[in-house]
Amino acid sequence: MSVSTGGQPAALTRRSIFAQAWPIILGQASIPLVGIVDTFVIGRTGDAVALAGVALGSVIVTFVFWAFGFLRMGMTGLTAQAHGTGDTQETNALLVRGLAMGAAIGLALFALQWPLTTGAFALLAGGEELTGAAHSYVSVRFFGAPAALGFYALLGWLFGLGRTRAALALQLVMNVANVALDIGFVWGLGWGARGVAAGTAMAEWIALASGIAIAVRVGGWPAFLRLRQYSYLFARTELCRLISVNLDIMIRTLALLFLFAWFANGGARLGPVQLAANAVLNQFVAVSAYVLDAFAFTAEARVGAAVGKGRRDEVMRAIRLTGEFSLGAGVLLAAAILIAGGMVVDGMTPNGAVRAAAYPYLPYVALIPLLGMPAWLLDGVYVGATWSRPFRNAALVTVAMYIATDLALRPFAAHGLWLAMLLSYLYRAVTLGALLPARLRTIAPRASAA
Repeated sequence: MSVSTGGQPAALTRRSIFAQAWPIILGQASIPLVGIVDTFVIGRTGDAVALAGVALGSVIVTFVFWAFGFLRMGMTGLTAQAHGTGDTQETNALLVRGLAMGAAIGLALFALQWPLTTGAFALLAGGEELTGAAHSYVSVRFFGAPAALGFYALLGWLFGLGRTRAALALQLVMNVANVALDIGFVWGLGWGARGVAAGTAMAEWIALASGIAIAVRVGGWPAFLRLRQYSYLFARTELCRLISVNLDIMIRTLALLFLFAWFANGGARLGPVQLAANAVLNQFVAVSAYVLDAFAFTAEARVGAAVGKGRRDEVMRAIRLTGEFSLGAGVLLAAAILIAGGMVVDGMTPNGAVRAAAYPYLPYVALIPLLGMPAWLLDGVYVGATWSRPFRNAALVTVAMYIATDLALRPFAAHGLWLAMLLSYLYRAVTLGALLPARLRTIAPRASAA
């Protein structure tokens, strides 16, 4: 394989696994910064309506954009497999296809923003003044939709190549640009909510342009010029595989979004205090997901490359090594939540009633990174191997089992709510794990992998 795309993946060792994972951990930690920066910049103006409008608009934009997060996951697995086989042309073609798909979906979202936002505001109505501020934010953010979705595909491509430091650099570029542009547009020009949206949308375009420059450097400009063979770029077989994998992942993502929405509705059913307490407790779950996803993303690249080479032994070694790190991280996260969770809750809210409603459920939250670790890791394994159909089916089974458990445990109020959520991670791990042996047997050895 041409060294222009980074050569073969580094040997499977604990050191190489950690070297690949730590930039993802930092990159994951930077994800919440976009929302934090937007809130801080507009909050310092003292305009409460603009601040609430940005908060409401961010919920809408995040939900719509992340519904197409499959562009990142599907791209990682397919790229890792092409990289593992040494197929430079397919590796580079995948990026072009992913960018084209992201741009097409982004343009469609931009064209359809009126019905999308109208429906969203009807569900999340907050008064004419608030809706006006939120609408001004959302309408500008949709200018960045093609860049945001293209960036998902580009990140997935870099993850598939194991170029996690480049991915981290791009995430930092976007965050720095977002900070600078937000300050300039809001504090300098006084654009309010529209300025925050403009800063974030422009930062997404800057990140995409920077990412394409890095991709050309990684893949080599001559290699991309050779992709002018449009019949190969958009060959029916390759496009159908890309669409099929992404469609399965999208259904899986929507199923899990439904699960989390069901959980949120359960909290609302128990009253505003418990709902607020659950929101605080969910921050622990989010942090756990960010950390454990780093090893899941590493598993995606390593497993994908091994599947591409037809090396079942390398797949097993990748699962074992990333599993060791995931288990260690899960234990540390669980211990940290048990030891310091109460203090963190106190720091997050001054409301005594919310604190009291959160404390009893910290043990459930502490067990999530420990019992949920296999689920996150197996997600990475299935994405890397592009076993998208069983990946989708396992999610659908999990959601059905979770709903049945939640209904059965409703007499136990919030304890039942959190126990059902904890068990949902176990359901995911068990369903994916039960299907794994059969999937491993489908890995066909290649003559070149001897």
